[in-house]
Amino acid sequence: VQLQASGGGLVQPGGSLRLSCAASAGIFSMMGWYRQAPGKQREMVAILSSDGGTNYVDSVKGRFSVSGDIAKRTVYLQMSSLNIEDTAIYYCKANTIIGRREYWGQGTQVTVSS
Repeated sequence: VQLQASGGGLVQPGGSLRLSCAASAGIFSMMGWYRQAPGKQREMVAILSSDGGTNYVDSVKGRFSVSGDIAKRTVYLQMSSLNIEDTAIYYCKANTIIGRREYWGQGTQVTVSS
């Protein structure tokens, strides 16, 4: 199973970006996004469950939106009103139903700077 994330880049404060992630195989219970800023631990940003449920870290609520189709192995992260604190490497993650295995994408850099 391979996860391919894309869509990162450089954006000014207040701007928007959309991240995409596609998995090559697998049947997942959830897909989502994590991020790791320099000197900080990796944190959950937003997850999408196979039942359609979503969960967000408090700092992005109202600004980020996770969507996708778990059955088609795709997940997206629409990020708006970006601020400097959102600068990080963003990783796509997927958990399989069978065996509860975790798979990670390679990460995509998001830099918010003026």
